[in-house]
Amino acid sequence: MTATQLAHGTDRRAGVRQVVGSSRPLSWINTAYPFAAAYLLAGGHVDAAFVVGTLFFLVPYNLLMYGLNDVWDHESDLANPRKGGVEGVVLDTRWHRTTVVAAVVTSAPFVVALAAFAIAAGSAASLLVLAVSVFAVVAYSAPRLRFKERPGVDSVTSATHFVSPAVLGVTLAGGTWSWPVVASLLAFFAWACASHAFGAVQDVRADRSAGIGSIATVLGARRTVRLAVGGYALASVLLLTAGWPTALAAAIPVAYLVSILPFRSIEDEECEQANRGWRRFLWLNLVAGFALTQGLIVAALAGGG
Repeated sequence: MTATQLAHGTDRRAGVRQVVGSSRPLSWINTAYPFAAAYLLAGGHVDAAFVVGTLFFLVPYNLLMYGLNDVWDHESDLANPRKGGVEGVVLDTRWHRTTVVAAVVTSAPFVVALAAFAIAAGSAASLLVLAVSVFAVVAYSAPRLRFKERPGVDSVTSATHFVSPAVLGVTLAGGTWSWPVVASLLAFFAWACASHAFGAVQDVRADRSAGIGSIATVLGARRTVRLAVGGYALASVLLLTAGWPTALAAAIPVAYLVSILPFRSIEDEECEQANRGWRRFLWLNLVAGFALTQGLIVAALAGGG
């Protein structure tokens, strides 16, 4: 093998690492799990729709969401000290086109297939949810739309990214909209809004300097953290109203509330300190996901018995 071939091989591997890194592998499970769990709990089975939906929300969806964000936010990412690790790569401009193509090419077949499943099931609701989900992913970062820079809308759109896969799972499986289902999804939405708001706190000064709006730049660091605390508390209360055994999951939002409570009085000038809480949040997701999975298994076994 020549030196040129070795160089090309190394270059390709670097490109793959950049593209895959832009999809935030640590967060893949955060969108695939809600769809899979909701689909099965709503009465679905491990069938073609389950497999296609789970695979879509595992990788292509995240590449579409985060990869496009890294392309369109390149300039601000260069000035963001948090970028370059688990919180996102700084995507080299030479890989921008590759990332966009990869995001579209890998997502399109799954979207078409899921739409076909929805049509076959006669579920107009599934088609609508799928359209909203994909639109929210693109609109969050896309030029001109830039929902991420619209205070309030940013948190709602981010929450839609994570809750819409679960809603699609319910509709595609033909599930019933009982109060436990609705309460769980509302709790998930409140949790996701709170999580996005808290995540924006660490960037208050940087975003203001760059002229970027967010819920945190409008409310300020301290009020945003307190709003996030309220969001987690609301999520817990909603789960408590869902009945047994769903009410057991009320402890999960409380764990997030306790995690961010030390930052409740943080000032804008020290907003970067909230990054400690955000990094803890990323790992807490894994612990919470494990706990939720064990709870679902116990509930399923109890129901089967």
